[in-house]
Amino acid sequence: MAHTKMETERKYEAPPTGDTSWLAELTGVGGIASVQEEGTDELDAVYYDTEDLRLAGASVTLRRRTGGSDAGWHLKLPGSGDSREEIQAPLSDAIPDPLRDLALSRTRGAELRPVVRIRSTRGTRHLVDSDGALLAELTVDRVRAEPSSVTTTCAEWTEMEVELAEDADPSLLDVVDKTLSKSGIGRAAGPSKLARALEETGVGAPRLPDMRTEAVTPGSAGEQFLTYVDEQVRALVDLDPAVRRDLPDAVHKMRVTCRRLRSTLRSYRSVLAREVTDPIREELKWLGGELGAARDHEVLMDRLGSRIDALPPELILGPVDARLQVWNVARTVKARERTLDALHSPRYLALLESLTLLTEQPPLRRKAASKPRKMMAKAVLKEYERLSVRMTHALELSPGTERDVALHQARKAAKKTRYATEPARASLGNPAKRLGKRVKRVQKVLGDHQDSVVARDALRELAVAAHTAGEGGFTWGLLYGHEQATAAGRERELPGAWADASKPKLRKKLAD
Repeated sequence: MAHTKMETERKYEAPPTGDTSWLAELTGVGGIASVQEEGTDELDAVYYDTEDLRLAGASVTLRRRTGGSDAGWHLKLPGSGDSREEIQAPLSDAIPDPLRDLALSRTRGAELRPVVRIRSTRGTRHLVDSDGALLAELTVDRVRAEPSSVTTTCAEWTEMEVELAEDADPSLLDVVDKTLSKSGIGRAAGPSKLARALEETGVGAPRLPDMRTEAVTPGSAGEQFLTYVDEQVRALVDLDPAVRRDLPDAVHKMRVTCRRLRSTLRSYRSVLAREVTDPIREELKWLGGELGAARDHEVLMDRLGSRIDALPPELILGPVDARLQVWNVARTVKARERTLDALHSPRYLALLESLTLLTEQPPLRRKAASKPRKMMAKAVLKEYERLSVRMTHALELSPGTERDVALHQARKAAKKTRYATEPARASLGNPAKRLGKRVKRVQKVLGDHQDSVVARDALRELAVAAHTAGEGGFTWGLLYGHEQATAAGRERELPGAWADASKPKLRKKLAD
């Protein structure tokens, strides 16, 4: 079974040969009481990647390592700053399926094969505090790298690494860094052993994700919009492993990313050719829908659970919690299966390929070379006008089912307007940010209203099931009434929120 840990480390050039005086300088800084020798290990790692080094290009590594205390398969995913997430699986001959799946958004289904072998003689020292607790691990590696293909090109070097212990203060790395620098030991030029091995053995450098085959005019609307698209595509790819592991809020974030991409490709269709982006938008709609089952149920369960928890015990009549849990389990399993089926499908891999091609070879239209300010403002204002039409229509209707549907459509338009302001902020600045903030409030009011509509449908379903089983329906009816009151409150709040978002001066500043 795979398990995960976060590693936070910094790499350094080799310390001076034969000189260990720098070790003494570490004692007494950052709470380090002593430096303890831990012996030497022989490590042998084979790194796997696609033929065009897609993992390395995404700062991801997959290796099979023997020797040392953590022999096995290691998949390392990029994190923030000096941190990376390492997912480990037991030693085996073939790549474990869980790790292969977690790398799928980067490989896009391409075959993984050995690309380079790195053998290291590792000397380890522990940096410990006055109680003997581990603060960090310092290792010096004598490295020999050789490509997996038939060749005589090899590379050798020595490097050092300082890895923070779990739960240790991250500021310790800064203290150690400063101390090593005073001793003449600088940071390593390369980001990893693998990157250096690929370069020095002649395997080749990975293609970086922002290398485009078609020139984009600097400072243009096309450049500004594509920068935003790049960020969203990377977010989608990065979220894939988290969704597969069912990490908190991962499905929600991935679904929102799908919506952002789909919406902005529509709002800024004057930048990119529609014959390319329209099919991608359809596939993003499909993926968002597959993710939506899990996310919508998650939101609904949180809402119903909190409503029940808030009731006084004397108002909970019958097996309310038990019935809710039975109802939840069946739907959770089904929604989870639907999500994983989508992420394993050829259709999903084809979407990832299309998004990669879109960012690397963008189908630019003529207007993409124009200045961004005017074009971005026009796109935002067009989405606002659509929102205004839907809001006016919804607010004119009497409360009831027709109005509920109209308010839900207005909510969708509010999201599109807010998303349109995001890539525009680089050129439109605070006016775009302010409009987005006001529209977000409208979206939030409409969202709570729609969640209430969905919750009432679920409560009625639960009440019918309880009645059929001979259970009382008092509590379900009480909760239904609470949701009716919530919806009515949101409808009273909506005109004020819309008045703030629809002030003419917000739009005038966009066009100035």
